[in-house]
Amino acid sequence: MSELHDLTAIEQLAALRTGEIGPVDLAGHYLDRIARLDAGLGAFVEVTADAATARARSFAADAPTGALWGLPFADKDLVPRAGVPTRYGSRLHRDVVPDVTGDQAAVLDEAGGVSLGKTNTPEFGLTGYTESQVAPPARDPWNPANGAGGSSGGAATAVAAGLLPLAPASDGGGSIRIPAATVGLVGIKPSRGRVPFASGLDSPGGLPVAGPIARTVADAALLLDVQVAGRPHPYATAAPGAGPFLTSVGAGAASARVGVTTVSPWDDAEDIRLDPDAERAVAVAAALLADAGSAVEAFDWQPRGYAEMFTTIWRTSAARMNLSDAELELVEPITAWLVREGRRLTGAEVLEALAAATAFERETITAFAPFDAVLTPALALPAQPVGWFDADDAARNFSQQVQYAPYSSFVNVCGLPAVVVPVTLDGSGHPVSVQLIGRPGGEAAIVALAAELEGRVGPLPRPDVWRA
Repeated sequence: MSELHDLTAIEQLAALRTGEIGPVDLAGHYLDRIARLDAGLGAFVEVTADAATARARSFAADAPTGALWGLPFADKDLVPRAGVPTRYGSRLHRDVVPDVTGDQAAVLDEAGGVSLGKTNTPEFGLTGYTESQVAPPARDPWNPANGAGGSSGGAATAVAAGLLPLAPASDGGGSIRIPAATVGLVGIKPSRGRVPFASGLDSPGGLPVAGPIARTVADAALLLDVQVAGRPHPYATAAPGAGPFLTSVGAGAASARVGVTTVSPWDDAEDIRLDPDAERAVAVAAALLADAGSAVEAFDWQPRGYAEMFTTIWRTSAARMNLSDAELELVEPITAWLVREGRRLTGAEVLEALAAATAFERETITAFAPFDAVLTPALALPAQPVGWFDADDAARNFSQQVQYAPYSSFVNVCGLPAVVVPVTLDGSGHPVSVQLIGRPGGEAAIVALAAELEGRVGPLPRPDVWRA
């Protein structure tokens, strides 16, 4: 017998609008699953059951309005919500309760969503795994001995385990795509400037943007449309191209030209070893797109000088955090290392790195220009055990993150859109994903291609906890 969480987010919305299910019942269903299951998963750091139930009840007598009317979600714990602890994954913020709700939460509220609480994130969202000093680690629902990736690890865990229908997330170097690929979900990183309230235009290198994590391409496109439409800001320049992106689902792949590469820009600086299952997933995806009518071809990409440039920009971003010397003694080693290394940089070094990033962006966009999308692995390695990333040696920790996910951060540097989607299963039955990278403003094309892959692959299994 099917359960409410077996329905896609779009199907749940349809049932809400027809009255087949009510907002209180749907919120209660997810809150019950969170209460029963999350202790072993680490998806949530705060559950706001009373507030969620009250909000759902307030909708009960109203006609459905808003793109997410009555649909549960949760805020990533980097996003302030008035009256709810916002810890940023750090014990420095253990007792912080903001009195203002941030735009990323307010936009989903205004669309009619019902927040169930806060999802787990690493300290200040700085790492590609979700293990902090203020919460249990976010775990892969397929094998809870493994981590869920990061920094939106809690959001990915919640959706993969059926604790949420979809989740908002953010991505400054892979923080949507890494956890989504780790646990077998769809994650979309939009173009720089696409989402007005989290455009990336106000940060060094233009790296971080907001986007969705969901179980299906259509569900992810639905949430992206909500994020794009919400709260425009005067400093955000809309990326080229048109939405809504939900209409791109089903557009097909017959006229697309797709380039394929397993090269990463870290190859000349780190020991990048591509797992055979990840390599096979790329081959399967390429064959499926070719069968659908896309012109698929391998191409020679030779990125240069990326590692030093990105490491400098990442340290620069960390150095902006207003942390005292005393506070640096309390944060995690990787945070302290990034901040201190960033503060040692000279102005000339930072400017050189930003100039190098601009050059890299132009060179990469030029190299990718013949293609509507470029297909790469999503991750180089499968999900790793909790504790695999070195908690003491920060330099080794950073290197491990690169070895795990070398195909993510360069997309942020270039401001390009990308989507990860599962296409195969490994020997244990765990989903393995690929990444499709679009042209500037090219979300519509990669959403269409991802949906084509999803349709040709067919339904993939769910982890055991899904049926609990």
